[in-house]
Amino acid sequence: MPLGSGREYASGVTEQTPAPDRIEAAPAPADGVVDLLGLLAYASLVAFFRLADDAALAVALSDKADLAEMAVAEFGHFQLLRQRIGELGTDPQEAMRPFAKPLDEFHARTAPSDWLEGLVKAYVGDGIAADFYGLIAQFLDSSTRSLVLEVLADSGHAQFVISRVREAIRADPAVAGRLALWARRLVGEALSQAQRVAAEREPLARLLAGGSPAQLGEVGRMFAKLTDAHAERMSALGLAN
Repeated sequence: MPLGSGREYASGVTEQTPAPDRIEAAPAPADGVVDLLGLLAYASLVAFFRLADDAALAVALSDKADLAEMAVAEFGHFQLLRQRIGELGTDPQEAMRPFAKPLDEFHARTAPSDWLEGLVKAYVGDGIAADFYGLIAQFLDSSTRSLVLEVLADSGHAQFVISRVREAIRADPAVAGRLALWARRLVGEALSQAQRVAAEREPLARLLAGGSPAQLGEVGRMFAKLTDAHAERMSALGLAN
């Protein structure tokens, strides 16, 4: 879920272009849009804190600086989302509130034991989240869709993680097995959390199904796409799926 830092990783989901007639025929419900923006806003705020923590743990000064810059970008995303929620006539705090507990629980269940696990978590967990949000963005109005895709755009975190993880594996090949197991656990937790959020927030579920309750069966197929995209990220990291 979340789920947190970095956006638009290996799957390229956010590059999909929805058919214009699909969007015009099934406009997104306003409450579903607010749900999505509230979820993204809280995820961006959490990502800011996580990246700041990662920066503090980094050994190299260059890594500290790079991660701090990414944290600033995430806070900028949060500010953009908060502003858009306000423009829609909703209190940003209220829009985020329903998602604080599930996202916090996800991060509590997947607390990394070291810096490398934290990097893999950002890349894998947040990559799934970016795919999830990117698929929903197909059904948004053009201005909100543009904002969501801007927030999901990779700020450099993906390549940063890939290079650092591959360097660690070259230095100690045994690291690969541990990180592969960690990544598999993360993908299971992330998909479970995304399904839970979609199930508990009916407006978000309708939005995910293209605005039509009759199309909720599409949700399951959408989650299958997220699982497939995970294999691409594992390959990019140099880890066995």
